[in-house]
Amino acid sequence: MHYCITIQHPAHVHFFKHAIWELRERGHEVSVFARDKEVTVELLDAADIDYELLIRGQSDGMRGLLVDQPRWELHLLQRARELEPDVMCAIGGTAVAHVGTLIGARSVVFTDTEHAPGNTITFPFADEIWTPSCYTDDIGEKQHRYDGYHELAYLHPDRFEPDPSVFDSLDIDPDDRFVVLRIVSWEASHDIGEGGFNDVVDVVTRLESTGANVLITAEAGVPSELRDRQAQIPPHRMHDLLAYADCFVGEGATMAAESAVLGTPAVYVNSLRMGYTDEIEAKYGLLVNCQGAYRHQRAIDSAVAMLESDTAWDERQAQLLEARTDTTAVILEALDGS
Repeated sequence: MHYCITIQHPAHVHFFKHAIWELRERGHEVSVFARDKEVTVELLDAADIDYELLIRGQSDGMRGLLVDQPRWELHLLQRARELEPDVMCAIGGTAVAHVGTLIGARSVVFTDTEHAPGNTITFPFADEIWTPSCYTDDIGEKQHRYDGYHELAYLHPDRFEPDPSVFDSLDIDPDDRFVVLRIVSWEASHDIGEGGFNDVVDVVTRLESTGANVLITAEAGVPSELRDRQAQIPPHRMHDLLAYADCFVGEGATMAAESAVLGTPAVYVNSLRMGYTDEIEAKYGLLVNCQGAYRHQRAIDSAVAMLESDTAWDERQAQLLEARTDTTAVILEALDGS
């Protein structure tokens, strides 16, 4: 079989990498097409995955939807006509749904984001849409639900074991109490009009008052007085850091869910919420959703409570892992199509 997988975001590298490795080991041909958004290329290189960049540079917000997306789809169409893949697959999947329809390839789309702006122009063209069972929307007969989360494609214990050498380049050690703080840029199309923290300096001050260290990872710049708190590690080592953290606090849902499945309690601070963040909070108590006008204060209070708690987070993680599946196995099942 010849598979075409597109990578448009750093998280997509993690999601697909184990499936790509396994498909190639089985003798299948896998064409990987990427956009160089943020650290996507660095992660592909670290994962030793051969790929082709279809377009360089990427705009955020509405320009990304109106200008970059048509360019991306045109280049993908040109390459797909040349390669004639049997199956095209992506997260979000607008381009593979459109191009697959035009060239006669089966299109398989994964999504866990109910509010993604591309859903309305993707779902009518996709052959299959695979979502976690907690996905709150009913897409219809094309929808395939599975008992997992995107993050378990690469952080399931069968796929990942944290490496303490991540601390070799940091000024803390695994025994120190520390928090990972994530700040997003708010420039992505699905983030327009949304918000998270009111004041990042206030968050750091309050968290450090508990005696914890704060390590910041940010999509954009941080205030000058906080630059010395930025985590200076390679992007592909971030999951090692999250696994050893005492708490995660951030505006990104993916990193909040990553932390939770690793057994690190998470505070998700964003006016948007998704089915999977709701489920991880309601069923396993490994995540707190903070939305609404008072989300900033609630997030700080929740994080402080986590740092001062003696909760057995590993037991909650064990409950989650017992109930949720290895998502890479789901990806391989979807691509096989038998």
